[in-house]
Amino acid sequence: MEYTIQVAGLTRKLPLCPVHEQLTIAAFVIFGDVELTIACARDLLKIAPDHDVLITAESKGIPLVYEMARQNRENRYLIARKAHKLYMKNAFSTEVTSITTANRQMLFIDQDDADFMRGKRVLIVDDVISTGESLKAVEKLVTEAGGIVVGKMAILAEGPAKERDDILYLEYLPLFNADGSKIE
Repeated sequence: MEYTIQVAGLTRKLPLCPVHEQLTIAAFVIFGDVELTIACARDLLKIAPDHDVLITAESKGIPLVYEMARQNRENRYLIARKAHKLYMKNAFSTEVTSITTANRQMLFIDQDDADFMRGKRVLIVDDVISTGESLKAVEKLVTEAGGIVVGKMAILAEGPAKERDDILYLEYLPLFNADGSKIE
C-alpha cells in the first residue's frame, strides 16, 4: 500500500508503514531525493520568518536544513545530535520520544553551537512534524542555549499537527488505519 502526495510541485508515492495495530503512517523519506530536497527548501524559504540561524534534529532534517542554508546564502546551520560526540564540550541535552522511533532518545548540542545561537533568531526546521516531540526537544535546547525561537517549520504536518498554529508547513500528511484508509 502507498499514499501519493504532492509537495513543492512534485509528486511522490509514500509506502504505508504500520506503527502498531491501529496506526499506519506514510513514510516520507527525503534522504537521497535531491530534486525533492531542493524544491522543499525553496518553498519553505518563501514562507520562513526572518532568522539568523537554522537548526534541525538529526537526522532526516539534515539535507533539508543544509539546502535551505545554501539557497539562503547562510554559511552555517546547526544540528541537535542524537548522541554525545567526543568533540562536544559542555553539551546541552534533552530527552525526546518520537512516533517514528521505538525508544526514547537524547538530543545534544555543544557549547560552540550554543554560543553561536545565543541572542540570535533561530528557525527550527524538520521534515515532518507529527507529535511535535522532536520539535519541543529542539526548542528546549535552543532556549537553554539563549537562542530566540522565531519559527518552527516542516515540509509536512502529519495527523493532528495540521491543527497547530505555531508551525509553518507545506502540506498535510494524513494518518492511516491498519487497512490503509485515512484517519479523519
